[in-house]
Order: sequence, then C-alpha cells, then structure tokens
Amino acid sequence: MPRRILRALLFYFLSGLVLSTFAQAQHALDLAGHSVDPFSAGKVTVLIFVRSDCPISNRYTPEIQRLAREFDGNAKFWLVYPDRKETAQSVEKHLNDYGYKIGALLDTHHDLVHRSEAKITPEAAVFYGSELRYHGRIDDRAIDFNAFRPTASSHDLEDAIRAVSKGQPARKAAGSPVGCYISDLE
Repeated sequence: MPRRILRALLFYFLSGLVLSTFAQAQHALDLAGHSVDPFSAGKVTVLIFVRSDCPISNRYTPEIQRLAREFDGNAKFWLVYPDRKETAQSVEKHLNDYGYKIGALLDTHHDLVHRSEAKITPEAAVFYGSELRYHGRIDDRAIDFNAFRPTASSHDLEDAIRAVSKGQPARKAAGSPVGCYISDLE
C-alpha cells in the first residue's frame, strides 16, 4: 500500500479519535455512567454546581428545588457534582437525604465547570441552547461561610432564568458566590 494512502488512513483515524474525544468531553455522566448532553433538553438549561459535603450547597436545597418547580417546563435543571471524590452512590445518597427531584450529573473532568466558569459550590449557570448567559450566585443570602441573611434581597439566579426564558440578556450577578471551592481546578 502506498505511503500516501497509509498517511491518509492514519489521518482519518486520528481525526475521528480526536473528534470523538472532543464530543465526549462536552458531556457529563449520569449516575448510571452514561454520557449526557445537558444542553439537548431544551432552550434554557440551568446547571447548579453542588457538593454533597458543602454545608452552603446543602443549605440552598429548598431554594434550588423551589426554582426547579417554578420554572418546570421553561428550563431544564441539573445538579452538577464536580468533586472527583463523588461517586454515583454518594450522589444518590445525597439526592435521597435532601429530597432532590432534579437530574444529577457527575462532572469529574470539569468539562461543565470550565464551560460554566464555575469555581464555587453552590454556583449556577444558565445557558440558552449551548451559550452561557449567566453564571454566579443563586441569591445574596450567603454573606460569608458562616453568615446568612434570613431572606434574600437579590434573587440573581431567578432573575437570570426569567430574562433568558424571555430571550433577554441576563444581568451579571450583583455579588460573588459564597461556598466551597471546586477542588482540582486547573
């Protein structure tokens, strides 16, 4: 076989391998280990980055669930677990312990973390299609790691979902998220 044909075959094989790897890198895994494209469900996708061992993430459970119920039908919500130590079993336990009814994804390679520009749990990202329109805090209740307001005065995530659902630009979060750092960010 001529070298030119061998080079062409090798090129096509390697190109397919690279494209296949890139396509997989854009997906996270569900708890059964299947690749999931969270952006295929609809126009508005909300990713909420959480850790099962983060007290602030856990404290936001009622608000996250409220938002998921309120925007059901207008936005697809996903809990994203970026900690490399999380397993499907630990996530299942967390979902059951906190009564979550939201889909969960493992993002141990931080593909969604990087795409969402997330650094903290809890932190949210709102996408229109596959375009990032908002990333930041859920609201302003968390002042510091051990300091919380009784009620929120700024509902950053809720406002962002409303805006993006209407085709409008989302305002930037008024402050930074407070919580647990996503470990192993490169």
